[in-house]
Amino acid sequence: MLVVGVYVCVAVLLAVVWLHSGGEAPVVGGLEKFSSEKEFAAYLTKAESLEKLVGYMRGFLVGVQREAGMLPMPMPTPLPTPTSTPLPKAAEPSRVSATTVQVKGIDEPDIVKTDGRRIYFSSGTKTRVIKAFPPSDLFVEAELAEGGELLLEDGMLIVLTGSKICGFDVSRPEAAEEKWEVKLNGTLAAARLYDGRIYVVIRNWLDREKPAPIYPLAAHSVATSSDEKPLVVPASEIYHPVEIVPVDVIYTAVVLDPESGEVESSVSFVGSSSTSVVYMSENALYITYSYPQPFIKTYAKFLEEACGDILPKNVSEKLEDVVSMAEGDGVASLEELENISYGLKGLEGEIGKRAKEYFAERTRDLETTGIVKIELKDFEIVAHGKVPGRPLNQFSLDEHDGYLRIATTVGGWWSLMPRSWETANNVYVLDDELKVVGSLEGLGVSERIYAVRFLGDKGYVVTFRETDPLFVIDLSDPAAPKLCGELEIPGYSSYLHPITEDLILGIGKEGWKVKISLFDVSSPEKPVELDRSVLDEYWTDVLATHHAFLLDEKHKIFFLPCGDGGYIFSYEGGLELVERVNVEGVRRALYIDDYLYVIADTKLVVLDERTWKRVDEIEFRTGTFPPPTLKASFE
Repeated sequence: MLVVGVYVCVAVLLAVVWLHSGGEAPVVGGLEKFSSEKEFAAYLTKAESLEKLVGYMRGFLVGVQREAGMLPMPMPTPLPTPTSTPLPKAAEPSRVSATTVQVKGIDEPDIVKTDGRRIYFSSGTKTRVIKAFPPSDLFVEAELAEGGELLLEDGMLIVLTGSKICGFDVSRPEAAEEKWEVKLNGTLAAARLYDGRIYVVIRNWLDREKPAPIYPLAAHSVATSSDEKPLVVPASEIYHPVEIVPVDVIYTAVVLDPESGEVESSVSFVGSSSTSVVYMSENALYITYSYPQPFIKTYAKFLEEACGDILPKNVSEKLEDVVSMAEGDGVASLEELENISYGLKGLEGEIGKRAKEYFAERTRDLETTGIVKIELKDFEIVAHGKVPGRPLNQFSLDEHDGYLRIATTVGGWWSLMPRSWETANNVYVLDDELKVVGSLEGLGVSERIYAVRFLGDKGYVVTFRETDPLFVIDLSDPAAPKLCGELEIPGYSSYLHPITEDLILGIGKEGWKVKISLFDVSSPEKPVELDRSVLDEYWTDVLATHHAFLLDEKHKIFFLPCGDGGYIFSYEGGLELVERVNVEGVRRALYIDDYLYVIADTKLVVLDERTWKRVDEIEFRTGTFPPPTLKASFE
């Protein structure tokens, strides 16, 4: 009774804060730019009211859930917010690993990078430059006084910190120097390196007193001591959704020259920081954000269609007035809303019962994600679309043959609709204009997505509550995606990595322990868990970032950093533990030729992949550079 009673109050209180700018048609065909700062301010006034509504509803629903004794289902661990002299030709390595990324050829920032000759390792507030090949020459050549996530492009090491992006010339490590610096006036949402250009997405929190212009960043050349050149974005260059939606940030996507740090292109739009995911293909940059619908109309429609036979006449008339004012930018008075609420007394139980049934089929109308598409060629927004639900992370999106595929979850205790808090999961296919052309809905009812991987014309979705269903989806016909098969096993996978066309590795948990699953998907109708291994570890960094995972196809092994060491597994013929590297604080591993470099906070260990024997190691010392370097002998 508590749930349904307050449910009705929320339904009528919506009119207090909802100010709709008119028109029920969904946004299609792109976004619009503000014509002036005045129009921007007016948009924000209306959006702020809706933002308060969303916050009120979320807080209310959490309270209701506690009162009703309902517990939220387990949530996955959120992704953390981020914190040359050539060698002789004979010494050049024949193969070098790269950071594990989503799209081949599009690099992503990480704490470790290598060019095959040196390893760049960022730890804390500094970055070490380590001569790595051949292993017998292992030593720390230099330390840079900046730490963060790294990108490497043709002798330029780009360090991304919380407040700035720096470009270091590391072609001669002993004389490494900072060439340029970009100061961020907002927060860094994502970065990529592709085709010799750096792509960054910056979030600026809205200043409601003076929303524009904004200054997302300021760049200057350190080498020439040039003045800072701020990027100025006026209101007339900021896009916004045609409908009024809650917004709290301005997204600015920027293209930087890695040699100079100069801004080559930029584009900005207003959106919400909620459900924000950045995905990049070879053709476009996609940014998602929460895009709530005009709830007052939905609730009014419910009362009219499902409760018209029990509503007092005066309530029906007042409700029509409230909706009319909302559509005309009016604001219903508190007295009118109190009268409506009073007129519904005694009907809470019946209204709540009907609401549960009515909204059971309409959850997807109430929780929406907006998608902005920025084409890389001209770096302009070319499309804007919407899909029901919310994505999990960047792997929830994928572009293939001109279509965007996206997996989302609707419902749940964090949703905007109290309907037993039941969840469902969906996959949508959108065309190049971001119009939905195909969908597969209702996967894993009462569960939520924990992992997604799109591979060619197949999609793999893991949902979880008590068991771990792996869904295999056929996407060969964009207009008619279909479920091929599913597999239920204990635990869950939160990262899926393709080993071969028919083998997929899943990294996740079973209970409190790290679990590795090897899936055979050669028969999409009958996926099979070929092998599994549950480690006596409660954590691996792969659960938080795919960058911590390493696959070596030549030696048919993969590496996981866990707890006080790292695990090397063979996947040939099943899962077999090849070696455990007992080093505290292991962060990453990479290979150069047939040597595996295991990198920890305090040590770097090198193993020969042909014998798995240690061939060298160095310890990292704290203090000013040059630090003492300890080398061990492995004869």
